Amino acid sequence: MAPCGRGKRRSRRALVALTATVTFLVQLLRQGHAARLYSSQDPVVILEADGAKGLLGNSSAAWVVEFYSSWCGHCVNYAPTWKALARDVKDWELAIRVGVMDCADEKNFAICAEYGIHFYPTFRYFKALANKFTTGENYKGPNRELQTVRQIMIDFLQNHTNANKPPACPVLGVASSGSILSLLGKHQKHYTAVIFERELSYVGREVILDLMQYENIIVKRMLDTDIKLMEKLGIHSVPSCYLFHPNGSHGLMYMQKPLRSFFSSYLKSLSGVTKRLSSQNTVPVKQKGEITSLVKPRKDFDRSKVYMADLESGLHYLLRVELASHKILEGPELTTLKDFVTVLSKISGMFLTNRIEWVGCQGSQPQYRGYPCSLWTLFHTLTVHAVRRPEMRILPGFDNSPQVVLQVIRQYIHHFFGCRECAQHFEEMAKESMDKVATLDDAILWLWRKHNEVNSRLAGAPTEDPMFPKVVWPTPDHCPTCHEEIQGLHTWKEEEVLTFLKSHYSVDNISFRYSEYELQANKARQPALESNENEGKKQAPPQLGNGHKKQKDNPQNLGQNSKHSALTKQGNSDLADRNQKRIYLDQDAANLRKEFKQSVSLFGIGFSNVDMSLCVMLYAASCFFLMIMYFYFQMRSKKWKTRYVCPLV
Repeated sequence: MAPCGRGKRRSRRALVALTATVTFLVQLLRQGHAARLYSSQDPVVILEADGAKGLLGNSSAAWVVEFYSSWCGHCVNYAPTWKALARDVKDWELAIRVGVMDCADEKNFAICAEYGIHFYPTFRYFKALANKFTTGENYKGPNRELQTVRQIMIDFLQNHTNANKPPACPVLGVASSGSILSLLGKHQKHYTAVIFERELSYVGREVILDLMQYENIIVKRMLDTDIKLMEKLGIHSVPSCYLFHPNGSHGLMYMQKPLRSFFSSYLKSLSGVTKRLSSQNTVPVKQKGEITSLVKPRKDFDRSKVYMADLESGLHYLLRVELASHKILEGPELTTLKDFVTVLSKISGMFLTNRIEWVGCQGSQPQYRGYPCSLWTLFHTLTVHAVRRPEMRILPGFDNSPQVVLQVIRQYIHHFFGCRECAQHFEEMAKESMDKVATLDDAILWLWRKHNEVNSRLAGAPTEDPMFPKVVWPTPDHCPTCHEEIQGLHTWKEEEVLTFLKSHYSVDNISFRYSEYELQANKARQPALESNENEGKKQAPPQLGNGHKKQKDNPQNLGQNSKHSALTKQGNSDLADRNQKRIYLDQDAANLRKEFKQSVSLFGIGFSNVDMSLCVMLYAASCFFLMIMYFYFQMRSKKWKTRYVCPLV
């Protein structure tokens, strides 16, 4: 009986393990679907690059779209409001739809740039029946409260002309008193509800749109300026609803609260009032892009290191998304770009990649950490490198100031950083104390203090990654000497913090694991390794029938120490192989460094000697052409003067 009992226990353990595995996979899939701020469970239309133009252009309904970035903290905080708005106006979708597009998704980079999206979140309205591409109209409301956005949606619908008005949109204008009086005592096939309100009220129009998908009822609106009509119907306050029944009876509706939700709910509950079947409405937009958004495997990383892959990924997003969205750069923006590029070029070994590979900045889900983390890392690295690279201080207009790197960072955030609220917060911090920075060490500590202020402010916010809580940094684990207590109160030892920061963000502490440098080194090393493997196969000794290598008739192989000798040789062979691979790796690294130094580094990569030669040739040709044009027009000018100027008598 004992073996049988053990077998049952094994079966139960196997069942528990299987159940746990299935549960884990289900949670993983759910995480994948929840990795985006919006999903198919939300009443919004998720727009993507391959279908956005088709949906927004020549649509039978108008659109209001939020262009957001999943890394933008204010976009994350605003997502519940946008979902609530979409849910609130769900019955309006035949007239106006609510959509979203994630501009932080790499496949949407180009389309967001085409729509001219510079900052997040950006709200745009798109009119119905547009026969050509348009970037939409910017939202210009006083705030982003749900009620304000909803009211501006109504204004936008009323701004449509008869030619591009959504076909299903009901009449939102004020009805005539004659059309209302004609309903008195008249039998009709449907109910007619008339909302009386003030001129600036939106209640009537909201109720009209709420009921637009319902049959057997029509809603109209009147203003309280029509005093005679209100007196005739016995209406003494607004907003009020007067109802005409199909049988000809009519009367004032009594509402406990004269609110939109009360009016709409009552009218939807009337006998015979039903919502149209979905087949009678416009076919709903298919929402895509969730099946492929599963959680990526986490990369192993050392928290004590700075990863070049994070810097490169941040640079890729910075240049190819944020800067690329600005089609024209001039004035302060152009100056800021030049200064920022000059400062960036001082970081050697950084490639401008075409991929995003977060390592130290990876989050538990795609909307966490990522780009903001990499940007802070880049800024800290720049302030530390400025101490060891004095030439970083030499920029036009900064007078060799120790604030030069901070000021360049400040200007970049002001002109280009996508999160506008974040940029405003940074500007407030800069105005408060950046002018007190007197040395390069002060600049390092100033940025560290402000970063900790931001972490303290955002701790516990929806943007916080539960796996990477926002805490003051460095923690005691990272830098024990940075912390001390004086009379029971925590105190920073800033001289130790400065030493730690200089070490942490130094060149020696930057890891090239997962970086473009490592990728290129692996590609360069692969042919050499394959060649070695092929040579090893060719030089391998013949095999005996039993699979052992055939040994030469050597007395040393016949003694008692033959087995020990064979093991020693095998160990020496492995050591030699490892050394050979290390030599190949060092050679590849040296070759890549040599190639890197031979190139003129713009953001660390990009222009080889050939590219620069072509640029110089093009520059010389342009100068030569301009000289020819100059002399040509000079000769023409002299001839013109000789012909038409009369000689003096």
